[in-house]
Amino acid sequence: MANTTEWTDPREVIMVGVLMTNGRLAPRNFTDRAEAKAWAQEGEEVVEWNLVCECDR
Repeated sequence: MANTTEWTDPREVIMVGVLMTNGRLAPRNFTDRAEAKAWAQEGEEVVEWNLVCECDR
C-alpha cells in the first residue's frame, strides 16, 4: 500500500521570523508568531513571509 500525504498549497505556507536590530533574521525557526514574539528582544521585529512569492503578508 502506498503512503499518501495531504497536499499543502505552498502559497499558504507562511514562515515566521525575528528581524534583529542588526538587520538580519534570527538564525532559528519559529512555529508561530507568538513563539517569535516571546523570543524577540526589545527593538526586534517579528516578521512573516511566504517562500514562494517572497512577499510581505
